[in-house]
Amino acid sequence: MGRALNRLTRGIGALLLFFFFSFLTGCGAGTEHVEEADSLIENGSYQEALESLDVAEQSGENMILIHRSRGIADMGLSDYGTAVDEFTAALSENDGYVKDIDVDISYYLAIAQYRTGDIRGANDTYSAILALYPKESDAYFLRGRTYLALQDIDNAKSDFDKAVKLSPDDPDLYVQIYEALSDAGLSDDGQKYLKSAMELNTKLSAFQQGRLYYCMGDYERAKENLENAVKNGDSQATLYLGRTYEALGDTNYAASLYKSYLDGDPGNAQVMNQLGLCLIDLGDYSGALDAFNKGIDIGDPAMDQSLRFNQIVACENMGDFDRAKTMIQDYLAIYPDDEEAIRENEFLATR
Repeated sequence: MGRALNRLTRGIGALLLFFFFSFLTGCGAGTEHVEEADSLIENGSYQEALESLDVAEQSGENMILIHRSRGIADMGLSDYGTAVDEFTAALSENDGYVKDIDVDISYYLAIAQYRTGDIRGANDTYSAILALYPKESDAYFLRGRTYLALQDIDNAKSDFDKAVKLSPDDPDLYVQIYEALSDAGLSDDGQKYLKSAMELNTKLSAFQQGRLYYCMGDYERAKENLENAVKNGDSQATLYLGRTYEALGDTNYAASLYKSYLDGDPGNAQVMNQLGLCLIDLGDYSGALDAFNKGIDIGDPAMDQSLRFNQIVACENMGDFDRAKTMIQDYLAIYPDDEEAIRENEFLATR
């Protein structure tokens, strides 16, 4: 059977620079429909946002903003190829002077390129950002991830080290680097970043300490810190607390944590995905599929790939191979370079 994707993924919004409100006022009058579209995007209403942007274009509103917002909406619909076209069109509207909005769009463009499988293109886009803004820690981290995907480990580590040098007191960055290396099968290399984070002079929150202990495999200390974080109202801690209980073998309790969290915040696709994974472990494949379906409906582009793959795994475990075959074809149409999915497709062809 297929193996579910169990990656901890930061939302796209957390990875990007958001300059929108700082430059919106400098774009002149006539942004009413673009602003409406951006509100719809924020609420996950991507198709409606595209319709508002058509009206914005007909009304003569700013084309840079229109292309940018169209690209973001297309990403929400998992149409990354069209998103690349829109972000490229937005950048082509440049008057020859690089502005904050161009950097913002370039970050989006790189992520869309990455998701179409154009890893080299994403790498080049991050390099272009860094050529103009060599102190962009985010760009070094993200370019490092593209180097990992290109199997260029030395350059990946070099970029991660540059990111840390620019943001030495950011414990979250150390964890992101560890997780990127761990996903690439290099968790031993990532351990040094966790140790560096633990040695920071910056006071770490209970959540940050708990997450570090979780990544280091010290689940008892992770549980203690994460439970304190949850008690103090830190909603971020629930995901890692649940995963800690999973690591300790208490999948039932982990699932109950995710369900309780989703009662208050049903729009968290990452927690919804984790609940589905728990339910697969518990043998509730129908419940898992329902969780993955709901997660996809939330429309978080950063979680789309994992959720769609996990849908297929749930169908396989249910014995619904015909449905799984259809899903894997749809999945590969969006993510054609996923080697694990290609192998999964070969398996399903024998069923």
